[in-house]
Amino acid sequence: MSPHGFQQRDEQRGLIDRFLRWRERRISDKAFIFILATVVGILGGVGAFVLKRLVATVSRFLTGHFHADSANWALLLIPLAGIVLTGIFCRYILKARLAHGVAQLMKSLSNKIYALKAYIMYSPIIASTITLGFGGSAGSEGPIAYAGAAIGSRMAQIFRLSPRMMMIMVGCGAGAGIAGIFKSPLGGVLFTLEVLRVPMTTFSVLVLLVTAITAAMTAYFLSGCTLDIPFDQSVGFDVGLLPYVVALGVFCGVYSLYYSFIMKKVSQFLNCLRNPWVKNIVGGTILSVLVFCFPILYGEGYGTVGKVINGDFSTLFSDSIFAGHVAGSWGLVAVVGGALLAKCFATSATNSGGGVSGDFAPTLFAGCMVGFVFASVLNGLFGLNLPVSHFAYYAMAGVMAGAIRAPMMAIFLTCEMGAAYAYFLPLTLSAAISFGVVRLFTADSFFTWRSDRRNGLLARLRKKL
Repeated sequence: MSPHGFQQRDEQRGLIDRFLRWRERRISDKAFIFILATVVGILGGVGAFVLKRLVATVSRFLTGHFHADSANWALLLIPLAGIVLTGIFCRYILKARLAHGVAQLMKSLSNKIYALKAYIMYSPIIASTITLGFGGSAGSEGPIAYAGAAIGSRMAQIFRLSPRMMMIMVGCGAGAGIAGIFKSPLGGVLFTLEVLRVPMTTFSVLVLLVTAITAAMTAYFLSGCTLDIPFDQSVGFDVGLLPYVVALGVFCGVYSLYYSFIMKKVSQFLNCLRNPWVKNIVGGTILSVLVFCFPILYGEGYGTVGKVINGDFSTLFSDSIFAGHVAGSWGLVAVVGGALLAKCFATSATNSGGGVSGDFAPTLFAGCMVGFVFASVLNGLFGLNLPVSHFAYYAMAGVMAGAIRAPMMAIFLTCEMGAAYAYFLPLTLSAAISFGVVRLFTADSFFTWRSDRRNGLLARLRKKL
């Protein structure tokens, strides 16, 4: 480093030292943490807004010339190119691994590694823009949560907070990313508590709440005070539909089991490919073929979700090979059902094939399609008049709760995304029942716990005898 560089670094350290001494005299530690949390929330909200805008811009540039009434053969190349370019960026430019950001963050927290690298504050945003803008069938919440956690960590390092407070700031930054990307303050809080499982006191939860609210409001104002999936609430919830909502919750749970199983198997298959180039090409090819067959799988899918939950089903055939060849309500149900079965393959190929993206948005999209298929089939078979768009909205919480296994986050996040607080009851029922179904049939279910407990008691009894 040059003498000028050393001098500049010493000046920066001197400014920080003077600020810390001033803080000790003027501001209490708790007040300063709230100020720092607000700054982290603002930065997290700005990062979420920038990521969404970048993804939308790239996607619009690549697909703006597509014809909605016919197949678009470019979809066989664009998603594949996105996965390969993301792999090149991570391996040769950044020289770091960014895939599965939430899993990496959880591993760092479990190992008490709170000092995250500075490049994580921006690199997941760039990599996720390439992946999702080129058609990766996943979400942007994983990268922004990772970037937000790095922002919180960096702020804590700059101001020399204790390891305990550094952990809290990492959790606050991750929650800010989720709150900003979904515009859901409680969703961000519950992500930190329910998914990351960061141990927090009453004070630290209040700090987290301030961060999440700041991030969500920042992203909301920057986007022109608009919601990503506004939900038409002109018709209230009919209590007479409760039995069908219960059945929907069971259906969501069954689909969540299928979704998780396929995600795991595709991930295991791609992880067996040691050569990163082969992994990128195989994963990108799987993704491209599925997106070509079902173009609604392109990107996060919020545009499609927003239209379906408001009763507009016209885009479900757009850009598809089925456009003009499949007609009628049953044809539409068949195509959406095919996309529903393919979604988990496309998402796992994106995340495990070398893309940098998240797992939450795909469950919201899949839930929307589950609700559409469920209500449409019942209406067609039994002559019912179930509100298809509303059931699509309720199922979003159901599939997210079952697939992510975070029911509280799924309920509040879905409710806040559509600002549909009047529908809290059906959202809660769908999420709770779906989560219960998944818990009954997974390795950590109640029945397995009873069996393990009985085996443990028998082992202790034999030891005593």
